[in-house]
Amino acid sequence: MSDIVLRWNAEIELPEAADTEALGVALAAQVRAGDLVVLSGPLGAGKTVLVRGLARGLGVTGPVTSPTFVIAREHRPAPGGAGVPLVHVDAYRLGGPDELDDLDLDTDLSDAVVAVEWGEGVAERLAERHVLVRLWRRPDDVRVASVERVGAA
Repeated sequence: MSDIVLRWNAEIELPEAADTEALGVALAAQVRAGDLVVLSGPLGAGKTVLVRGLARGLGVTGPVTSPTFVIAREHRPAPGGAGVPLVHVDAYRLGGPDELDDLDLDTDLSDAVVAVEWGEGVAERLAERHVLVRLWRRPDDVRVASVERVGAA
């Protein structure tokens, strides 16, 4: 696995998928139950790969795949894991913030890390603070990420 260092408010180059996953592992060390992670970026930018690393870093069970068609998937802590469930949501097919509210994610926010793909502009209202991860691909096909804390400390 790649050695990626999480740098807040800076561009992080992710040349390989393993680097994107490593960034997720590094992010897992910085979040706790009650944290909302909002992921933004075009198709193929690495959102699900980053969540796969987040899940590994949190020590949760189950394969991490895009929840596009099921909308939300919960991953429970593995024996010996960090003890924090992960709720993985894909807001791409939702019709807006009201449909996100219908998922009752606010009940999960106190007990789990909630990661919302395609969440920018939709999921922020779930919590007073969140981590925003923006991912994109440069023309040379290298993925780049920026990670920032947004809202109250």
